[in-house]
Amino acid sequence: MKFKTIANPVIWIFILLLGSSFDTFAQKKKTLNLLNKENAALWRGYGGKTLPPGWILSDNMLWVDNDKINEKVNDVSYKGSRDIIFSGQEFEHFELTIDWKIGKGGNSGIFYHVKEGYGGPSNISPEYQLIDDENYASMHSNLKDYNAQFGSKNPEQLQDWQKTGADYAMHPADESKKVLHPAGEWNTTKIVVAPGRIEHWLNGVKIVSFNPDSEDWQTRKNSGKWAKSPDYGKFKTGYIGLQYHGSSLWFRNIKVKPLK
Repeated sequence: MKFKTIANPVIWIFILLLGSSFDTFAQKKKTLNLLNKENAALWRGYGGKTLPPGWILSDNMLWVDNDKINEKVNDVSYKGSRDIIFSGQEFEHFELTIDWKIGKGGNSGIFYHVKEGYGGPSNISPEYQLIDDENYASMHSNLKDYNAQFGSKNPEQLQDWQKTGADYAMHPADESKKVLHPAGEWNTTKIVVAPGRIEHWLNGVKIVSFNPDSEDWQTRKNSGKWAKSPDYGKFKTGYIGLQYHGSSLWFRNIKVKPLK
């Protein structure tokens, strides 16, 4: 096939501008490594200026020395929550991947659309639950009283909405598909937040999918744990956060790809 030479300068300008717009679009969708040299220093406590005592950045990993946190839990020199956020950028629609492992009997979570100015992220931000499904209940006798307030049939057991991969207290993970490596072993999580669609993935398998703008979402919010939390799920953009809930934690390969 023969190609004709384009002589019209207006067309050339249009082509150049079109190419530039594609470059800009591609740049917006560039994956960000939140633990590289440029971004690692942007992690800090929620409402704080530095990482809380016990949180450590080393060897391209973000992890918790639980003994150090317990030693300094009453350290008045630190101002802020024990939960942490990546303060470098707020995200609206994105794909987040993260490797994690948790100590035996541990409990944590990954927050998104976090806003500061509250007591912590948990009452306002959706959470991808991380927990030791196998051992948590047997190691925490207070679980029974906590779950009893929600009318659970077997309050001494972890409820489906409390297990790893769940949209905490909202959408349980599909246990028939879930492959969870035990405490002390690495797992890989992916969270997709797109217009009208949120997905939770665990070790390459999608285990949760829902529409955050649906009547079903609103019904769950109004009838469950968040019924008295008016700002839960209110924000559509915000920081990404990691929860400290009394156990040792390890995170690596934290990467975010903005989708818009």
